[in-house]
Amino acid sequence: MQVRPAGVKGRTGLGPACYLVASRSWSKPMRTHVEIVIAGAGVAGLALAAALARALGPGFGITVCDPALASPPAADDRVSAIAAGARRLLQSVGAWQRLNAAQPIREMSITDSRLEDVVRPEFLGFEGEVADGEPFAHMVENSALNRALREVAIETGVKLIPVSVESLEIGSESIVVALSDASHVAARLLVAADGARSKLRGLAGITTVSWSYGQAGIVATIEHEREHGGRAEEHFLPGGPFAILPLTGKRSSIVWTEPSEEAERLIRLPASSFHEELERRFGLKLGEIEVVSKPAAHKLEFSVARRFVADRFALLGDAAHVIHPVAGQGLNLGLRDAAALAECVADAARLGLDPGAPSVLERYERWRRFDTLSMGIATDGLNRLFSNRSDLLRFARDVGLGIVDRVPLLKDFFVGEASGLTGEVPKLLRGEAL
Repeated sequence: MQVRPAGVKGRTGLGPACYLVASRSWSKPMRTHVEIVIAGAGVAGLALAAALARALGPGFGITVCDPALASPPAADDRVSAIAAGARRLLQSVGAWQRLNAAQPIREMSITDSRLEDVVRPEFLGFEGEVADGEPFAHMVENSALNRALREVAIETGVKLIPVSVESLEIGSESIVVALSDASHVAARLLVAADGARSKLRGLAGITTVSWSYGQAGIVATIEHEREHGGRAEEHFLPGGPFAILPLTGKRSSIVWTEPSEEAERLIRLPASSFHEELERRFGLKLGEIEVVSKPAAHKLEFSVARRFVADRFALLGDAAHVIHPVAGQGLNLGLRDAAALAECVADAARLGLDPGAPSVLERYERWRRFDTLSMGIATDGLNRLFSNRSDLLRFARDVGLGIVDRVPLLKDFFVGEASGLTGEVPKLLRGEAL
């Protein structure tokens, strides 16, 4: 089999040794053989690597490629709501124990109002536990979570190399990838965890169904005078949902959805004007507020791959799906992917089977497509239902929220869905070892 060389010089500067494994061995062009190559060192890709390394040991070769590995995780203000099932996965692989700034969400309140309304009545409220002493979600800083997963990957023998995958060639028994440092790796499975704009998805010939919402989410960290008590709030406003998510200390993160042009206008405002607009939505129930991070606007879109797998190739996380953040499920879907793919691969490897065989990948695709599509449809529908100015729709949705609030079984169902604990749940999401 002829391999197409990448022909691209790699980066020579490497970050701190604690973030890389055997980096010197990758300084010259070479061809190595491993079981799995994972392209992308985000949370989902590293979680998959850590889970497989824990389950199958150092003899099962795993390599993670990403230019970002040349340096420690960048400090930023992005945070994620980690659902109970995803937290169990992270605990099983040993990453959760390394976090010291996880804030449990103890209750959730949902309102539906206009911006000018003086009172915002609560239409739906959730208690914050899926079991005694187990909150249904925690707020975690993304950079801290990525750092913890890198440490676990290194300790379990995963090779982290600061290069990108430039091309791939599929053979009957392996897939050969050309890396940006001109070296080549032959693997039995390539996992693309390289984000929403996945280059490898295109190289594998997989297309997506996608559209833009014409909205952007403004993200910022807020300090306030009073304790939040672990309470999260979602205010549905005509421009889009405004979420207040508790962080450790007297801090909260906001995810403020507006039409794209309005969001760009808002983040360009002088600090005092932005504070005034924020206060109209945030309120003063937590006392005086202060923006302590630079607000950033992120365009929102929907995208789901038409296939999740190809020959010796699987999509993971945002490379497979991007959904509206209205329910805070984007990262959790990626971690569910990691749990399902890890179980499929581990089951095959223990039987001495090829982890990149069609039967293994078809099992993974069947497992993940329904959950992904149902969550995507649900979040898309929620956004369309609430992000409008129709009085008729407002009346209908408020009646629906009130019904759910009064029926404990319905509330339990929605909590289970949000926690990732309904349907065919992978072992890692149940807190079980592979």
